[in-house]
Amino acid sequence: MSGRKALLRAYKERKVEAGIYAVRCVATGEAWVGATPDLSTRQSGVWFSLRLGSHRDKSLQTAWNAHGPDAFAFEAVEAVDTEGLDRFGRDSRLKERRQHWIAALNARGLL
Repeated sequence: MSGRKALLRAYKERKVEAGIYAVRCVATGEAWVGATPDLSTRQSGVWFSLRLGSHRDKSLQTAWNAHGPDAFAFEAVEAVDTEGLDRFGRDSRLKERRQHWIAALNARGLL
């Protein structure tokens, strides 16, 4: 098996961890909280859309544009066990935990 095929196979077989994450602006103290079915890939997706200037949350995009990427930190705040749940059950559990963290961190919610 080639190295590329082995890497692809390992990627497909990895355990995906759903959870809640926070994006924090060190310059202002603001925080935004979101939920994702795959914590390991979410930061790159958020940073990509922010660098392009196309993030759906306008307040986060505005803060990013004003303070630059070095003022931001990504933090996984909770891994959520979704094993045995269908998509609706997983989404409901993530939504519930996201609401909890928005309140706990006095943060804004990300879609």
